[in-house]
Amino acid sequence: MTKVLWCLLCSLVILSCKEGHTQITMEENNDVPFVWEGANLYFLLTDRFNNGDSANDLNFDRTQEAGKLRGFEGGDLKGITQKIEEGYFSDLGVNAIWMTPIVEQIHGGTDEGTGVTSGFHGYWTKDWTAIDPNFGTKDDLKALVQAAHNKGIRVVLDAVINHTGPVTPVDPVWPDEWVRTDPTCDYSSYDATISCTLVKNLPDIKTESNEHVELPPQLVEKWKAEGRYDQEVAELDAFFERTGHPRAPRFYIMKWLTDFITEYGIDGYRVDTVKHTEETVWQEFKTECDFAFKEWKTNNPEAVLDANDFYLVGEVYGYGISAVKAYNLGGQTINYFDKAFNSLINFEFKYDAAQLHYEQLFKKYGDALHNPLKGYGVLNYLSSHDDGQPFDPSRQKSFETATKLLLSPGTSQLYYGDESARSLVIEGTNGDATLRSMMNWESIASDENTITIVSHYQKLGQFRKNHPAVGAGVHQMITDSPYVFYRRYQKNDFEDVVVVGLELPIGMKTLDVSGVFKEGAIVRDAYSKQESKVIDGRVQIDSEYDIVLLELK
Repeated sequence: MTKVLWCLLCSLVILSCKEGHTQITMEENNDVPFVWEGANLYFLLTDRFNNGDSANDLNFDRTQEAGKLRGFEGGDLKGITQKIEEGYFSDLGVNAIWMTPIVEQIHGGTDEGTGVTSGFHGYWTKDWTAIDPNFGTKDDLKALVQAAHNKGIRVVLDAVINHTGPVTPVDPVWPDEWVRTDPTCDYSSYDATISCTLVKNLPDIKTESNEHVELPPQLVEKWKAEGRYDQEVAELDAFFERTGHPRAPRFYIMKWLTDFITEYGIDGYRVDTVKHTEETVWQEFKTECDFAFKEWKTNNPEAVLDANDFYLVGEVYGYGISAVKAYNLGGQTINYFDKAFNSLINFEFKYDAAQLHYEQLFKKYGDALHNPLKGYGVLNYLSSHDDGQPFDPSRQKSFETATKLLLSPGTSQLYYGDESARSLVIEGTNGDATLRSMMNWESIASDENTITIVSHYQKLGQFRKNHPAVGAGVHQMITDSPYVFYRRYQKNDFEDVVVVGLELPIGMKTLDVSGVFKEGAIVRDAYSKQESKVIDGRVQIDSEYDIVLLELK
């Protein structure tokens, strides 16, 4: 007989934490499986989240005056670890963290009319085998992954295979055998999306090539100066001997990226600029990631969290859930899920959230994820680091943002500061810099409105984290008025079910739970912390909120 598992075993209490913001404490239920399809993932810019070590703020003589929010601001791995250990992410119900790339960036900067820009964002790689010292050290990354895993939080890094960093006076272009520097993509065809540079001065890796290439001379010189040339070459020799891959550009990079799996035990990669590379590249990358993750688990049995496979989520710019598995790229239909990605970022969600009411939104996503996309997932977001048209740039709809994002089927992606109404409109910035201000920790600690918003995110986030049914379960409306629905998730001998009511009256409210919870069962509203008994198939909750999150007590 299957059992309905519930997660909040004891009372859920709201109290004021030592940091000064509202914090929800709870007792964990370790029997709840982690499910990527319904995870609560937190995305942050490594440089903009929290400065844990001011001693690493300046490296490689990066002293040029940058445009506003276009230079390094000091955020680092230690700062993220600090917040993990303080319980900030756990309070939010976050069970996965995605960080922008942490590999060594170009040492110089570029100026395309928006002020000097450095590689603070992580997408301008100089050396895939090193961590940029502005972000920290290898020991810092090891400490972060261990701290996260100790809290049941998975770590997702960001993989770039499509391009190197720009060319600057101190960052020479890679050899012609490695990269192309023109033409610039115009997206008019398949080739004009792949065999081209994303933008001017962003050298494109020749991922189509199977020709043998030697290491770029700048890497050879750098590694020799750092005293690790022989070790890096020996590891490459072993990789190519094991795999049988040609010594082509893409396979060098795959080796370097999968080293982060075998060395640190990261749990996934968000993959950048997917559609700008041949789709077969991602099938090859998945094979190497899976091998590396299996090897890490074999070598570190005491540190294995669960039986989940390595997670790959792709950024196919413009992909939306309505396309299901058939993405049109320059007249060619491509299935990026095929032997490659577990999930794709869903660029459609912000439009659906703006146009659809709750039931329309939830039903659309539930139907898609449990039918044509069954076995795969989408990553829903409402703001990000490079989407210039976020759902709520001025943060006037923070409660709606949280409710729609965290209660929708699929994986939810919080962008750092969503939960604290960090403004996405910063005066004096150009382009996407307006999306990338430092995390507003002072507001979280002292502003009453921000504290209330954070509390809403915490309640919804913990409910999602503790109930896989919320993001990965089958959706079914119970009543239209008042609006009540349930979600049910079942896999093997695990079953989880929740009932949610939205836009309910303030004060006493009655919810129909017949057919979901048994007569006489004791249920608990995770939002108001009230308990109620199922009588005649109904539950009554008397609270000051218009939302109810019901779970079995």
